[in-house]
Amino acid sequence: MSRDNNSGRPKKPRSSTRNNSDDSRASRSGSSSGSKPFKKSFPKAGERNSDSRKTGGTSYQDRMDRKFGKTEQTDFITNSSEERKTFGKSAPKRGGSRPANTFDTRDKYERGSLKYGRRPGSGDDRNKDGAKSFVQKRRLNKIEKDVHKDTIRLNKFIANSGICSRREADELITQGLVEVNGKVVTEMGYQVQKTDKVVFDGQSITPEKPVYVLLNKPKGYISTTKDDKARKTVMDLVANASPYRVFPVGRLDRSTTGVILLTNDGHMTKKLTHPSFDAKKIYHVTLDKKLTHEDMKLIAEGIRLDEGVAEVDQISFIEGKPKNEVGIEIHIGWNRVIRRIFQRLGYEVEALDRVMFAGLTKKNIKRGHWRILSEQEVNNLKML
Repeated sequence: MSRDNNSGRPKKPRSSTRNNSDDSRASRSGSSSGSKPFKKSFPKAGERNSDSRKTGGTSYQDRMDRKFGKTEQTDFITNSSEERKTFGKSAPKRGGSRPANTFDTRDKYERGSLKYGRRPGSGDDRNKDGAKSFVQKRRLNKIEKDVHKDTIRLNKFIANSGICSRREADELITQGLVEVNGKVVTEMGYQVQKTDKVVFDGQSITPEKPVYVLLNKPKGYISTTKDDKARKTVMDLVANASPYRVFPVGRLDRSTTGVILLTNDGHMTKKLTHPSFDAKKIYHVTLDKKLTHEDMKLIAEGIRLDEGVAEVDQISFIEGKPKNEVGIEIHIGWNRVIRRIFQRLGYEVEALDRVMFAGLTKKNIKRGHWRILSEQEVNNLKML
């Protein structure tokens, strides 16, 4: 053994560092040969490797399944079921958190449908009668609740008669202007029965709440409450419109179609039918031949009939229609006045449709259907 000249220590034999590292790797792997280094293989899909067991993790496939929510396909659940619909993924538990990156627009779409109790765009539960909307039903239910009550507060009794509001009725009661069965009542919150006789300002009043029904009258119905010849009337079309008895405001011929108002408000009926209140009516007239400009000028100036000169507010051709179709606006309410005006000039009216009455139109009302007027529309009628 040689000695180092500087330190005097014996020198160790030199060996290759590469060979020693290979031998150590071979000894750790249990291999007798140190020529090839050990290569660690990746675990197959669905298998757990030794590192994941130590750290408590899962395989790659398990992580992908959990990440994208892969579960069995479930059948579509109808609206009658209380369960939540799922499309190719598990429904999240209530109160739980949604896994990351699992947003699906279909989930939002289906939850939006469940919010309203139906599939969007299905139309199965849509009311076929377009005039009977949710608001219309709510108004009818409110009226029916008042009908079935045995007693009613006196101020509401007065308000339902259409005289004034409840607050104003309280003032009338405190002033001693209201009598119940012949006795003056000044007590606030006084309950009366519907059979009681309530008198205000010397006139007997009824507790019926005013109801206003707008009907798009079809052909073949007459505008009366009953008919001796057993013909169809407008009352057959509005039988379920109100628990109170309503009456048509004005009349339309049996062959005339269009808007007609029915109500139990006698004051409003008198107001809309009297010519002095100037309730406008617009008709779509279809003639058997073209109307000449000379005859149109004569109608605009006024045609003399048995009752007098039939004044016409406006008359014109309808844009985009043949010359035998005209629009005419009047405010008089004579019997069959439109037909007689054109008959006097040698024309026959083949079709007559009232498209507007006192500012009310038949928009969104199918032929033979009806709807309840809104509060704004009622207020507009009262301001005429």
